[in-house]
Amino acid sequence: MDEPQAVGQVINVGSTDEVTIQELALLVKEMTDSASEIEYLPYEKAYGPGFEDMKRRCPDINRIKELIGFQPRVDLHGIIQSVIDYYKQ
Repeated sequence: MDEPQAVGQVINVGSTDEVTIQELALLVKEMTDSASEIEYLPYEKAYGPGFEDMKRRCPDINRIKELIGFQPRVDLHGIIQSVIDYYKQ
């Protein structure tokens, strides 16, 4: 927000690691040692009729790297672990 060259720009912040929702669910189950079942819902049931979503998501963070030198410091496992730790408190 303090970078003048960022004004009016769309800036992705995240990781370049690509993960599917299924992979994410399995990882959360594994890291939490959960016995929960993964339930697969059609988009219409979860979001309503006519909902469309991207098939793949992998943010391009080149712009934020160029503007302020951003590099992710925490990987997906670390982020999930921090959420787990927070809710255990």
